[in-house]
Amino acid sequence: MTPLSHRTSAVFFSVAIPLLAVIISFSLLRNSRPRASPTAAPARNTTSPEVDRKNNYIVRFTEYRIAREHGEYLQSRLRSPGWGWIVRRNPATRFPTDFGLVWIEESAREGVVREMERLGMVKDVSVDASYRRGLLREGKKRRRRGARIGAFVDGKKRPGKIFTAMSFSEGGEGDGDSDGESNSSFSWRRELLADRSQVTSLFGADALWAKGFTGSKVKMAVFDTGIRGNHPHFRNIKERTNWTNEDTLNDNLGHGTFVAGVVAGVDVECRGFAPDTEIYAFRVFTDAQVWEITANNIIMVSAIGNDGPLYGTLNNPADQSDVIGVGGIDYSDHIASFSSRGMSTWELPHGYGRVKPDVVAYGRDIMGSKISTGCKSLSGTSVASPVVAGMVCLLVSVIPETSRKHILNPASMKQALVEGAAKLAGPNIYEQGAGRVDLLASYEILKSYQPRASIFPSVLDYTDCPYFWPFCRQPLYAGAMPVIFNATILNGMGVNGYVESPPTWHPSDEEGNLLSIHFTYSEVIWPWTGYLALHMQIKEEGAQFSGDIEGNVTLRVYSPPAQGEKDRRNSTCVLQLKLKVVPTPPRSKRILWDQFHNIKYPPGYIPRDSLDVRNDILDWHGDHLHTNFHIMFNMLRDADYYIETLGSPFTCFDAHQYGTLLLVDLEDEYFQEEIEKLRDDVINTGLGLAVFSEWYNVDTMVKMRFFDDNTRSWWTPVTGGANVPALNDLLAPFGIAFGDKILNGDFTIDGEQSRYASGTDIVRFPGGGYVHSFPFLDSSESGATQNLLRASDMSTADSPILGLIEAGEGHIAVYGDSNCLDSSHMVTNCYWLLRKILDFTSRGIKDPVLFSKSAKQDSPLYMDNNQLPSRRTDVNFSAYSAVIGKELICGSDSRFEIWGTKGYNLEVRGRNRKLPGYPVIDLGKGLNSSIRTSDLRRPKLNVNGKRESLGNKYLGLLYTDELDVPVLAATHWIVPLLIAVTGLLVFLSFWRIRQKRRRRRKETTSSQRRSFPAPPPPLPSPAAQSPLLRPCSAFETMPAKDSSFDKEKSLELFLSIGLDERTARNTIANNKVTANLVAVVNEANLTDGCSRTVGNLLYTVATKYPSNSLVHRPTLLEYVVSSKIKTPAQLEAAFSFFAAIGSEDFKLDEFEEACGVGMTDLQTIMLLL
Repeated sequence: MTPLSHRTSAVFFSVAIPLLAVIISFSLLRNSRPRASPTAAPARNTTSPEVDRKNNYIVRFTEYRIAREHGEYLQSRLRSPGWGWIVRRNPATRFPTDFGLVWIEESAREGVVREMERLGMVKDVSVDASYRRGLLREGKKRRRRGARIGAFVDGKKRPGKIFTAMSFSEGGEGDGDSDGESNSSFSWRRELLADRSQVTSLFGADALWAKGFTGSKVKMAVFDTGIRGNHPHFRNIKERTNWTNEDTLNDNLGHGTFVAGVVAGVDVECRGFAPDTEIYAFRVFTDAQVWEITANNIIMVSAIGNDGPLYGTLNNPADQSDVIGVGGIDYSDHIASFSSRGMSTWELPHGYGRVKPDVVAYGRDIMGSKISTGCKSLSGTSVASPVVAGMVCLLVSVIPETSRKHILNPASMKQALVEGAAKLAGPNIYEQGAGRVDLLASYEILKSYQPRASIFPSVLDYTDCPYFWPFCRQPLYAGAMPVIFNATILNGMGVNGYVESPPTWHPSDEEGNLLSIHFTYSEVIWPWTGYLALHMQIKEEGAQFSGDIEGNVTLRVYSPPAQGEKDRRNSTCVLQLKLKVVPTPPRSKRILWDQFHNIKYPPGYIPRDSLDVRNDILDWHGDHLHTNFHIMFNMLRDADYYIETLGSPFTCFDAHQYGTLLLVDLEDEYFQEEIEKLRDDVINTGLGLAVFSEWYNVDTMVKMRFFDDNTRSWWTPVTGGANVPALNDLLAPFGIAFGDKILNGDFTIDGEQSRYASGTDIVRFPGGGYVHSFPFLDSSESGATQNLLRASDMSTADSPILGLIEAGEGHIAVYGDSNCLDSSHMVTNCYWLLRKILDFTSRGIKDPVLFSKSAKQDSPLYMDNNQLPSRRTDVNFSAYSAVIGKELICGSDSRFEIWGTKGYNLEVRGRNRKLPGYPVIDLGKGLNSSIRTSDLRRPKLNVNGKRESLGNKYLGLLYTDELDVPVLAATHWIVPLLIAVTGLLVFLSFWRIRQKRRRRRKETTSSQRRSFPAPPPPLPSPAAQSPLLRPCSAFETMPAKDSSFDKEKSLELFLSIGLDERTARNTIANNKVTANLVAVVNEANLTDGCSRTVGNLLYTVATKYPSNSLVHRPTLLEYVVSSKIKTPAQLEAAFSFFAAIGSEDFKLDEFEEACGVGMTDLQTIMLLL
């Protein structure tokens, strides 16, 4: 099996020919191997005379008159022979009309049409595209004496392979044609006669032919299956090259010949667009560098693929920005079912795809040349692509030969095609691109073209449905993840281009200022194209805004001067923008889709999710909301849910904003920080969690290994349908795990029948939850990849597949299969189940069927660690992962405020970046935490880490690594209990300190030495201070009442110690608190910043430290800075100690004992108790 050849087109190599060439890619046809006809047309002699055909043409007039008057007008004005007026006999003939029907002989067509169009009353002339039906047709053609008959001519066998029909004599033709001396029998055949106009006429090629443009002096390279050198359909076959291991230059399949015929054929039955084009045929079947071709000023036209109607199925190289990717439509302007849909997926999962196809053209029942002679009809996007390529050749001939190299290039030709295309009503932008190509409109653009840059698409109107689906389905709102659109920069000024300055947003009114746009773009545009990504957010002040936002984005592009020019070329690109904005929806209606942990093909062999599917071995459709999950996306929008995409780790979103985190068919690993944050988000923040897993079985993966002929290497799956070991690590804190069975079968819940296709089972689940089990076939034992679900050794057993449970403040639902949500290979959908799950995870609504007593799990499901699915040890997973061996970082698909950081509540560049409006969530890890991401062993939750907070450590001691439901539910009373215990501890500590103070006063001996004598005023010298502290009193930095305090510097200082922006701004509004906090930071010598934990303790010292003991504050700060005192509870104990002793001397050991310094956390609690 060869996945690369299936997903990529043929190899393309640059050829050393001047000026311009058009490349046609080789792609699978809808019927790529047409069946041989039972009869073969005899070889056509190009020197023999032909019977002149008559075609019907429609003549449109500028005035309404009776049809007879239009006919008389033409007969009185036209001098050219070879035409005639057709009298139409129907009831409408007595009414005035603005058109008439004429027949024109093919040999006189150009002259007659040209003369008609010069007449004042004639608007235009076009081929009649009507159908004529007939059931029986008698062969009327008679062969001339001496003509070739059958397989022998003059007693000698005709050259080549001959297909003949059965007949009673050598002279009998299979179609029933005969002459006077042959068998006189007639052969009647039933057929549908369709005098449909040729595709060239449908696009108006006749008009350009009439002007003398026929593709002359245009070089076209066809990289396909070859072509025969003496083929009668081609005038200018200049060169043929064979790059295969077969010893022939001829076409043995017929595809290359057909493609060349659509572009440059001369046969009247299947005429090409540019018959005078010079053909260079390359017989190839391998892959190459597309950029190298286009960089050499070669225009490449490529089929988008025949994997429709599935989304995310674009083929390479048509999905490249410098290639003209062509999709297919039928004659009703509907997208052909076989035509692949966008978006491009190689930018995923950490970005957004671009618009493809670029344009669409007719691709169904197109006439083209057969291998040796004659014409045939085929369908497919590789039929639509030569239609566009033929137009390109014809358009190239429009430009004078001396100007072509200065004007024509891949970018300028794409500009002419997409700007001239006609947008179709119905299909969205990822189905039709710019729309159906319009040859004459593109001709008008090229006639006056001057080199420039532009953006495609040039208009983003998110109120235009369905064309701008999916953006028109979901409006923008404040607080959401950025809405990303990836536009293409087309630079017709040169192969190299540069962005002169950052793009600029120009709102059309005041409301436009509510929109914040960040841009990422190609600073260097090569070859000919680049990208411009818009990351759009609504500002917080727009949380209640409802309406449209409009404006323009401008971008300046320049290229080096062309040959003979001195000044560089400059151009300003404009992108028009119109967005729909609504008030921020409630949390329960907001769903966050995890895209970050998806691994797409390429670069790795990610196997298909459903092992039932035999014709597609790869999971390559992007697994995105807007590709193979687009139907699910539409369903959720219909249910009034708002779905946002997370392209960064879990630390990069605020759980308070979302009802449910939706994890579907994920293959990547997880950072330890993600595991811990998700645990806290669910248990303490109330985030809902919905997981749809997939199969995972190492034995099955090993047997799916194959050798790829293209890459000359062995391909082996890097994971299963989903990465179950990684999911088990993520779910371990909740006591949930999946197994390695591969289950298949039908089941019914509440009357809804669904198909479980290659899903996995649940092997761990806490008691008290709700679990649904069904008798399914387990095909994992066979380990086969072919006929996997038909093996005879399969066993049937009840397997748990669906589990639901409450976890602290949150709700969790897990399901072992995602194929019922994936439109790629869906048998039956489970959208009904998804809606019930979201009702539970987002709003706590329990469906009576899902939460029935029979589904209640009284005792937990459990499987030992050594029996859980394990990771493959023979695969370098880090080569495909965004986690293993990588740094945790929030990318440009996350909220603007955390771009380039580690996320919410994690330290970044030496300090934690706490953001406005987001409460602190203590993850129970040090701020500078890191993990060995290269170690794929199952991660454990560290509940006794050196720098963990007391609160989370105690919770961790209670629920250890994996939690059962009773413990999870206990978090409702654990937090109040801990608060009460803390208050009791503070009271007991204060009481003990008072008792010790009384005992000290009773002591009369003077031999007792004090560790810290009370210093008399003035304050001690710097030498007497602790080496960790700078000599500074509490009042040294206090500003005078009439001084102007530098609030901006104070704000910067407070942010540097980890305060959130809201707290910092509230602080600087109070001069007294500001002065105290500045003094504390200076005394602690932390003006360069510190961690969030230390900063919060400093803030507490500045606001709560007892005023009667300021002389001892530097001592307390020393313990805070050195992390000997690191929790609020210890700090409160210290405050009580100093409040009790005031300015008196104290013993160091008594202070440390009172605050629990030097003891483990558990010892501290026991001591204070």
